[in-house]
Amino acid sequence: MTAELVRGQNHPLPGARLEIRVSAERPVIAGATLNDQDGRMREEGWIAHPAQPQLPGLEVSRQAAAEHRLAVDLDALPDEVHRVNVLLALPRGEGGPACFGELAPPSAAVTELDGEPVARCTLTGLSAESAVVALELYRRQGSWKVRAVGQGYAGGLAAMLADQGLARAPELASQIEEAVADGRARSVAPAPAPHPSRPDGERPRETTVGGAMGIADGGTGTAAPSDGRISYQHPNRAAGPPPSPPSPPLSASPSAAVPPVPSVPAAAPGAGGGQGSGTGEAPYTPVAGDANGWSMDERLYNQVWDMFEDLARTVSAYRSAVDFADSRMEQELDKVLADPRTRVGPAADAARAEARARQAQLVEKAREVLDRDLGQLRAESDVVEPALPAAYARWDNPVWHGYEPPGQPPMAMRLGDLALPESAGLRIPMLVRLPLERGLWIDSGPGGSAGSASTGPAAASVVTPDEMRGLACETATAIAARLAAVHPPGDFTLHVIDPAATATAALAPLLETGVLSGPPATGAAGVSAVLEQLTRRVDLVQMAVRSRATDALPPDVDTAEQLLVVHDFPHGFDDRGVTQLRYLADEGPSVGVHLLMVADREDAQEYGPLLQPLWRALLRITPVPDDHLADPWVGHHWTYEPPLVPHGSRILTRVLSQVATARATRRTGG
Repeated sequence: MTAELVRGQNHPLPGARLEIRVSAERPVIAGATLNDQDGRMREEGWIAHPAQPQLPGLEVSRQAAAEHRLAVDLDALPDEVHRVNVLLALPRGEGGPACFGELAPPSAAVTELDGEPVARCTLTGLSAESAVVALELYRRQGSWKVRAVGQGYAGGLAAMLADQGLARAPELASQIEEAVADGRARSVAPAPAPHPSRPDGERPRETTVGGAMGIADGGTGTAAPSDGRISYQHPNRAAGPPPSPPSPPLSASPSAAVPPVPSVPAAAPGAGGGQGSGTGEAPYTPVAGDANGWSMDERLYNQVWDMFEDLARTVSAYRSAVDFADSRMEQELDKVLADPRTRVGPAADAARAEARARQAQLVEKAREVLDRDLGQLRAESDVVEPALPAAYARWDNPVWHGYEPPGQPPMAMRLGDLALPESAGLRIPMLVRLPLERGLWIDSGPGGSAGSASTGPAAASVVTPDEMRGLACETATAIAARLAAVHPPGDFTLHVIDPAATATAALAPLLETGVLSGPPATGAAGVSAVLEQLTRRVDLVQMAVRSRATDALPPDVDTAEQLLVVHDFPHGFDDRGVTQLRYLADEGPSVGVHLLMVADREDAQEYGPLLQPLWRALLRITPVPDDHLADPWVGHHWTYEPPLVPHGSRILTRVLSQVATARATRRTGG
């Protein structure tokens, strides 16, 4: 069964040797780029285009055409390649259309060498774009998948290549366009070298595909039958250039309006995220650390975010399929009502019942795909979660009971968990890189409990304002304690401002163990003293770094990573204190000074727009589950769950005691 993919949807590939078939209303340029695990094209030699049609494992057409066949051998790609992007662009200077919006949507399909289709997509939603990334083949847990992308570029080839990290993008784009305009090298290319995977060195049989040479072991190379073009754009979806179904990427607005479109097919089984093809192949057996990286921690970090992406994609595919099913049912019902002859009577009732039955069938099929993918992600989570190091683990993970102060800081730490309403209990660790690039703001006001679409309202509706403030203080302590625990002894210093002494109970583990070396700063004088100390440190370290004289810092300057926890903001702060706080939020992270605020934004309204830059500089998290974290890539609102210590657990005190002991030992040289 052919998988009909919408933007963001993926599908497993059945083998290494494939064809990618492109169909457009007018001639287009077809090419492909090789990308590393970060999605970057490392050099100009990593792109196949009409002026350079052959790369190891990849061959494209030498000219612009309305039909293309690109030959791909995934086994022959360099080991550093983790993604292959298929590119389409409109030729310049031929009196043709200036953008894809003037044409019927192009389509792209992945087929086996005998023409058997694997997956296809139609690139709808393009308007002013003259270049587009149609498909992406990517490596995931040792196997390859195809994903429908459809990301367009109004700046054409140059903008597309620059977005993939190529420094000389305009020059290469001009070279490609000149090769097409001059009609260079339109003849069949020389035979490729012997395929490296053949042990006898024998060259596989070659077949001509659309003016380029493809590697094949068999099959006729005949074209797949044409089924006509199908629109995949959904009502109420943004028309920007996202690599996902529901929304444009970072710069575009998720609420951008698009015109209604005709009906589309439901997602085919096996077209969602996750592993396994749904075609009888053996399911993937999850393994902890099954991702790229130099160390186990790095591999686990990458695997966690791969799981995050898989969950985002499979839920996007499910929501798109449901939207389509609802849209088609509405169109069918409107058609019944539009004809006076069929508006009432048994025929109308039967038509309505049939439309609703088709909608239910499509939703049921989409749910089956979602449940399959969620099941595989749960299996992977069950393997990965127990293998996480302390910095990535929840507080209830047994790894904390064997905790020892580390010799070097980790690359990341867990800031909480992320989930979606459809994920049915599946939570993905929210890992943030260290050192922190942004400060944190823990919302202690009622805004932190409003409007969650999943677990947020249920959890927050029974939380009083006083309880919310208490939970915010506990969350701040848990995050500060984790930061102290994951840094080597002596490499992390904690400061706390608590002007009204309202967080004494929550701060008890830090004070009792000695991780917080002195009592929190209270009153206006205490606030001023701490802010002066930290702003002075930022100034001195910045000057020392600029002048390359870090050895000349005064001996009283603490060069360890610093975390300032501010409770009950803005109580105890005057205008000067607010300005210093903004300075620390903006300039501090670059020199190792980080900010964690516990605040209710409504309480700070008296400062007006003065604090707007401060709030924008901080990452807002909540002390109760809430769906405030928006993902512009796919348009999801993720439910964030804070990293609180289980009620009644003594693990926090035990870990902090070891941190304090190790720090004291280092100071005394023991």
